[in-house]
Amino acid sequence: MERNNRALICIPARYASTRLPAKPLQKIAGREMVWRVAEIAAYLCRRNEDCEYLVATDHAEIESFCQTHDINVVMTSESCRNGTERCLDAVNRLSCKPQLIINLQGDNPLCPPWILQNIIDEWKNDDGSTAVYTPCVRLSWEEYAVMVEAKKTSPFSGTAVIVDKNMHALAFSKNIIPSIRKIDEAKRENPDKSPVRRHIGLYAYTYEALQQYFEMDESPYEKNCIEGLEQYRFLYNGFKIKVVEADYRGRETTSGVDAPEDIKRVEEIIAKYGELIN
Repeated sequence: MERNNRALICIPARYASTRLPAKPLQKIAGREMVWRVAEIAAYLCRRNEDCEYLVATDHAEIESFCQTHDINVVMTSESCRNGTERCLDAVNRLSCKPQLIINLQGDNPLCPPWILQNIIDEWKNDDGSTAVYTPCVRLSWEEYAVMVEAKKTSPFSGTAVIVDKNMHALAFSKNIIPSIRKIDEAKRENPDKSPVRRHIGLYAYTYEALQQYFEMDESPYEKNCIEGLEQYRFLYNGFKIKVVEADYRGRETTSGVDAPEDIKRVEEIIAKYGELIN
């Protein structure tokens, strides 16, 4: 893989899971989850000549499955503590390093490929000042009302982000930001969209930023007793995060697959809307 102008979609796929053992190999509507996620990555690579993908795993059974189905795969250390660390481990095993690494979690089989394409396009058009890319959804007033209600029972589910004029992140929070002091007035200014952006927890990093993440000072805002948001380490240490607006195009989605009931939910969505990749 060439270094210049190359993107790598890295799919961390950990075998062990307390609630769903052998999670990447669990079938969803007849196809293993890791295969479904790899298909999303492969679809993008067919449309971007400067893009490749691989599954980063810690288990021989997943490696064997990928090899049998012609899915690019690399073995990583069992000691990786999270998907971010597994991505770096995988990239460091490559002879030539990509310029951009997209961390597509292996339990995200409903990630729309066009959202990943938006990130790739932003990276290609960037002036080189951005280290990290992440998507968001600008909420309608109806969606904003749903988020407000959800926070009453699950105050730490869902993350909001505010941005500067260049769409670089200013702050992330488990609270709804910005606060809306006068809703009626805000609705008159923009009747279609609220000023709230819901963060989508998907990241792409330059290789240098991913390397430096594990060497940076830890941010107090990433501690679980406060916000518990890992992206604050970048902001705390002066790295720019470009926030890319996304659109689910009317499809329902889920944040990931962590339990048997999540598999059922994903299958229901596929049955209702059809496959992401045809």
